[in-house]
Amino acid sequence: MPGPRGGRNFLTEEEKANAPEVTWPLLKRVFSYLKPYIPQLILALLSIGLSAVLDMYPSLLTGRIVDEGLIGRSMPILIKLVVISFFLKIASNLIGVLQNYMNSWIAQHITYDMRNQMFAHLLKMSNRFFTENNQGDIITRMNDDISGVQQIISNTFASILSNLITLIAALIAMYQRNYILATLALIIVPLFSLPTRMAGKKRWSLTREAQECRDEINGILNETLSVSGQLLVKLFTAEDREYERYRQANENMIKLNIKESMAGRWFRMMMSTFTSFGPMLIYLAGGIIMMNYDSSLSVGDITVMVSLLSRMYGPVNSLLSIGVEWIRSMANFTRIFEYFDMEPEIQEVKKPLKPFDSNGTVNFVNVDFGYNPDRQILKNISFSLPKGKCVALVGPSGSGKSTIVNLIPRLYDVWNGVVSFDGIDVRKLDLKWLRSQIGLVSQETYLFSGTIKDNLLYARPDASMEEMIEACKKANIHDFIAAQPEGYDTMVGNRGLKLSGGEKQRISIARVLLKDPSLMIFDEATSALDTISEDLIQQAIEPLIAERTSILIAHRLSTVLHADEILVIKDGEIVEKGKHSELVKAGGVYTELYEKQFKRLEVEEGKS
Repeated sequence: MPGPRGGRNFLTEEEKANAPEVTWPLLKRVFSYLKPYIPQLILALLSIGLSAVLDMYPSLLTGRIVDEGLIGRSMPILIKLVVISFFLKIASNLIGVLQNYMNSWIAQHITYDMRNQMFAHLLKMSNRFFTENNQGDIITRMNDDISGVQQIISNTFASILSNLITLIAALIAMYQRNYILATLALIIVPLFSLPTRMAGKKRWSLTREAQECRDEINGILNETLSVSGQLLVKLFTAEDREYERYRQANENMIKLNIKESMAGRWFRMMMSTFTSFGPMLIYLAGGIIMMNYDSSLSVGDITVMVSLLSRMYGPVNSLLSIGVEWIRSMANFTRIFEYFDMEPEIQEVKKPLKPFDSNGTVNFVNVDFGYNPDRQILKNISFSLPKGKCVALVGPSGSGKSTIVNLIPRLYDVWNGVVSFDGIDVRKLDLKWLRSQIGLVSQETYLFSGTIKDNLLYARPDASMEEMIEACKKANIHDFIAAQPEGYDTMVGNRGLKLSGGEKQRISIARVLLKDPSLMIFDEATSALDTISEDLIQQAIEPLIAERTSILIAHRLSTVLHADEILVIKDGEIVEKGKHSELVKAGGVYTELYEKQFKRLEVEEGKS
């Protein structure tokens, strides 16, 4: 039976190096997923056994058909045995359908359970997990690895049992007829698999080389025939060089394709030779025994032997490949369990607090933090944000401003010190409640594929149309939505690509407003936008600052001027704090920032 990946019944060097250690705790954990489906599993096992036994009977009846029906010239017996064989085959196939259904049903439900478990687990993981792990690897484990698990459940287990029953039944039947021929069959069948495996390795090696060559050709085409690539080729007059590079790669691929084709032909030739060699040897040995040593051995017996031998090729080759499939499946389980064993970094206390109401006050007391143990980002951060007030965080890029606001909804936990919300350490609060009270508008706006309405309702699924419109009016985006032919049912495209940056940002502000949080955080909400979009968003933000407790990370002077207090962050520390007029006169970091950035923007704002 072919292996689960590309039909390979052997392990690559990489797979051998990464083969997991199969221990009893690992097996116990794997089989634990079968527990909810024990009744279905028992039915599947019974159907596998019954199907394998019934499938063997037509081969056993072949001997009687030859001896009693054909050689004995008895038409009634011939018809009877043929009809019995026919109905046994139908019964076997029908039970085989049931077996395949049960195998598939169990496998699909187990992978369904595992995917749900994995998705729920990943949703609990902290921000650090998603920033430190490759997104492609996460999706691979979620999809490909769990799909690979299905192979061992639906095919490997069933294959082991079915093939063992077939082999045992075949050997018993063969030894009942003639132990010499049975022993000969035992020697022939394993030898059959050797050339198969050797040819398979050679074909796989050539296939990999051909694929690498095709990848090289695709790379050349992508580089040289793209708009920018072909322009570069022309400007540097590199047409001849690029043609020669493509011609050489194309020539290599043709040679490899021919080798791969011939290897396939040799493989089929070897398969045909060995599958023919076994029966011929049984006929020869059976004829010698029947004619010279044991006259009780009939033509029908020899025919049964040949038939059973042919039936043994597949099961033996499959069982020889089981180890390979087993290792691959265990590797999949191991990779999946690695994720399951990762504890979510952000944990709730046993009895988290969930205040009845919130005022959005925030306090930082001597907070230290870093994303990695060897690099501290925030150092001894302390400040207070009373209810209804606004704090602006300013400072050079990379100084730690966004890191500060990420600690409030517990996207990360502090190293030292305390971050409190409504006077309570955020680590003691109910996590869902805490995050429901905080509205964050970041510079990286994310919209889901769907309609504008769908994206708004993500904040509060039970919001009414009137509430959505009100939020959009406050966010200065309602007029734009109303002007669209589909209105609030306008599709935004994948990640909102059908909208401009300013439109997406204002929709994100409306979405946060619909959430109705007690604390609003604007993290460089206008930094990547054009002047017109920036003005529209600024007009939306300024009234919100007056209404709610808020934190601003801004590069625009008019925004900073609306803050009740400005905190100047440099190298992870609060180096200055106060009002704009005070900080400008102080001659420190803020003065330098004002001269380089804010003053220029102030002039531009004055002109506009």
